[in-house]
Amino acid sequence: MKKKIIFWFRRDLRLHDNAGLYHALKNGVPVECIFIFDKNILDKLDNKQDARVTFIHRQIEQLHQQLHKLGSGITTYYNTPEKAFKEIIQSGDVTAVYTNHDYEPYAINRDLEIETLLQKNKIAFHTFKDQVIFERDEIVKDDGKPYTVFTPYKNKWLKTRTAFHIKSYPTEKYHAHFIKTKNKPFHTLKEIGFNPSSIAFPESNTGKNLLINYGKTRDIPSLPGTSRLSIHFRFGTISIRKAAAVAIATGSDVWLNELIWRDFYQMILWHFPHVTDSAFKPAYNHIPWRNNEKEFQAWCEGQTGYPIVDAGMRELNATGFMHNRVRMITASFLVKHLLIDWKWGEAYFAAKLLDFDLSANNGGWQWAASSGCDAAPYFRIFNPSEQTKKFDPQFKYIRKWVPEFEQLTYPSPIVDHKFARERCLATYKKALGTTAEEA
Repeated sequence: MKKKIIFWFRRDLRLHDNAGLYHALKNGVPVECIFIFDKNILDKLDNKQDARVTFIHRQIEQLHQQLHKLGSGITTYYNTPEKAFKEIIQSGDVTAVYTNHDYEPYAINRDLEIETLLQKNKIAFHTFKDQVIFERDEIVKDDGKPYTVFTPYKNKWLKTRTAFHIKSYPTEKYHAHFIKTKNKPFHTLKEIGFNPSSIAFPESNTGKNLLINYGKTRDIPSLPGTSRLSIHFRFGTISIRKAAAVAIATGSDVWLNELIWRDFYQMILWHFPHVTDSAFKPAYNHIPWRNNEKEFQAWCEGQTGYPIVDAGMRELNATGFMHNRVRMITASFLVKHLLIDWKWGEAYFAAKLLDFDLSANNGGWQWAASSGCDAAPYFRIFNPSEQTKKFDPQFKYIRKWVPEFEQLTYPSPIVDHKFARERCLATYKKALGTTAEEA
């Protein structure tokens, strides 16, 4: 019986510069590519037109077409990973499974389960670093403990990084090793229980001028001043190594800084998995949230009476995207103006964002709530009016998403800023007690 290797696509939906795929192909044994539409994840999605599922499916289709030109293809499965692999290994011709690391709690448990199953059947399981430049314990303090403050982590990251760390994996050299096959089973969206989304996917912007001016334009929501690559990083349709190399080559330190933040939050999630359910700083678990459901609904719908907040929420609801500066404003407003648990906002963003990434989303929300590592101090409360003056002074962004903001039909502010600020400070200070000043 002729042997084969399985390569399992996950958060790495590309052929080029794919670490695990490169190592699989390099063996010289025929490599069969698979993708599992995971029922454990998909069955929990209420929206059967979820744009992320549409995006993933389109990317898998593109990969399938690229492989078809090479005489191969992708075999798709719609099942739990465990049941899919039980089916895969029944043929008895699989010698090894290759894939890339994933650092989220569900993924870690899933991979342990699959590795155990494969080991029982004497099949090797190999995973590789691919979605970050540095992972896990690669950037730590001199005493081996993980960093919890970004700046020293960044400095160590920059000091450690060499040309090797951003070097591309030349998978093209081994394309001949893809298994030769025809008519691969390929599930349609309908077959996995979904319909195409009507949301348009963002056009990426990686021109040299954007990267050079990124530090000046990235905070202005009315400008196309960001790369719009976050969804591509999330699903691995582009290489993080290539992105870092471009940032370094163009001297875009600010954009490189954002890539380092990605590594930082992935590292935090790996070392401190409790952040998915509770505050990074335990003291912040004692904040007595108001959790007013009517006010939360107004925030979700972009009806708070604060135009910059409402613009952000409406942009999110309509497009699955929100400008990063506005993400901070809307998050701060929910948590500090309305005293609604950051986990409510985190969950809403998780359901709506095309680029939802657990580590970055959690890190961002805990930053806004002051409960995370290296977060904004609890007394930092964004003033929506001041944020508007600074980042949307001509109301270009607001007019696009809240055209009625100057009309009588627009709702009055849901809460007075001065009152909300004082209430937040008093609530946090009382809950944190003597630690408040240093929190």
